[in-house]
Amino acid sequence: LGLLYQEYRDKSTREEIETRRLQDSQTDPEESSPSEETPSEAEPSSTAESKAPPQISLLRNSNSRFNLWQDLPEIRSSGILSILQPDEIKLQEAMFELVTSEASYYKSLNLLVSHFMENERLKKILHQSEAHILFSNVLDVMAVSERFLLDLEQRVEENIVISDVCDIVYQHTVNHFSVYITYVSNQTYQERAYKQLLQDKPAFRELISQLELDPKCKGLSFSSFLILPFQRITRLKLLVQNILKKVEEKSDRETTALDAHKELETVVKACNEGVRKMSRTEQMISIQKKLEFKIKSVPIISHSRWLLKQGELQQMNGPKTSRTLRTKKLFREIYLFLFNDLLVLCRQIPGDKYQVFDSAPRGLLRVEELEDQGQSLANVFILRLLENADDREASYMLKASSQSEMKRWMISLAPNRRTKFVSFTSRLVDCPQIQCVHPYVAQQPDELSLELADVLNILDKTDDGWIFGERLHDQERGWFPSSMGEEILNPKIRAQNLKECFRVHKSDDSQRRKLGSRNRQ
Repeated sequence: LGLLYQEYRDKSTREEIETRRLQDSQTDPEESSPSEETPSEAEPSSTAESKAPPQISLLRNSNSRFNLWQDLPEIRSSGILSILQPDEIKLQEAMFELVTSEASYYKSLNLLVSHFMENERLKKILHQSEAHILFSNVLDVMAVSERFLLDLEQRVEENIVISDVCDIVYQHTVNHFSVYITYVSNQTYQERAYKQLLQDKPAFRELISQLELDPKCKGLSFSSFLILPFQRITRLKLLVQNILKKVEEKSDRETTALDAHKELETVVKACNEGVRKMSRTEQMISIQKKLEFKIKSVPIISHSRWLLKQGELQQMNGPKTSRTLRTKKLFREIYLFLFNDLLVLCRQIPGDKYQVFDSAPRGLLRVEELEDQGQSLANVFILRLLENADDREASYMLKASSQSEMKRWMISLAPNRRTKFVSFTSRLVDCPQIQCVHPYVAQQPDELSLELADVLNILDKTDDGWIFGERLHDQERGWFPSSMGEEILNPKIRAQNLKECFRVHKSDDSQRRKLGSRNRQ
């Protein structure tokens, strides 16, 4: 295998970005060639490889390099390419990519175990409990990957034309992929333990640096190997989506792809929830300790509550009639803690504490942007509490530090409010789209982490360089810097992206409609 999974994945997403750029620059998306429209984590075959025997054995042949399916010697010599329709060739490439990427992933997992985890010097440095937190159940994950890859490889070797792979994905997701939830849920502990070991144990730090320098690692860091399972389970869902976009509608292969995607979605959501759970609990305990209630106390800690946004704003002093630029101090500081179901308004007091003077359920909040009233009232909005801590309506005029900060607060406080480009209740509008060309890690709870080649609907944007977007493949929403992406300008490509998104999630939509119908009844 020529590439470690980290290299393999990066190459694939870069090719996907370039393919989309090419399509975006064309008048008709159908003008691009099959190989260009099928981004593949692949390398062109060399002359030597074309003489290889006609056997596909990605797991056993550790020296093989990845080709496109149509570049395999046995495919070229069979004459099948002249018989298959272009759409079927694209589908074959999408299924083959899922198989070859799993082989690369298994190779990287194997290196994590053999090169790092089983290193005798490292075993002596780490206490058993430290090693357990650091490597978790990676042996289980690797065993599941090997079994999965063997089944995939067997399917590829059954016939030169791959019949399906999503049925195998479905079976393994349902029966074996729970090991990913265990591994990924440990991520917060894992990251903390790794940082602590680097800080407290010089011998550990030096050995990891030495192991990273080994040519086997191709210049990749130890932490890039630790995060592999989380990256893989997310990527696997996208690869199934790619297959789903290419199978015939209302076919058996569409049914198996939808089933596999639904099960993978469940696993990915459980992984995400596992990661968030511990950090959220710790955060809520920390906030509870900082709050002092001037009003009737509200219990903050709850298993179903988490922080969405916190920060300082400026509150307009006095009634509207007394507002004047001559006022000694037009605004005073106010600090907000916004949870998924509750807003708490505070004033900061000495000792890193906050005195709570009002609160309201999040569902009873309304916001309204003020029209431009000059520089002193720029970025000002009205926050209305339909029912506050005293069971009455209250209004606050608040000023943010920038346009983006104002919009971020307004969308967080009232998430169902119509945005600049599209109503949240409508998904049938051609709104602007953007593709991610630089990865981004969220810095705040209302931000969205981005992976290379993510495509998002732009729901809102600000003049100071922020975008509020909805990622198409999972409908996650959040803010990110506009410099992380490139806008998709071709309306046909945008329409194609939306059509594919609706198709991928149509089973989810029908399920929601059934649920809504039952609820109304």
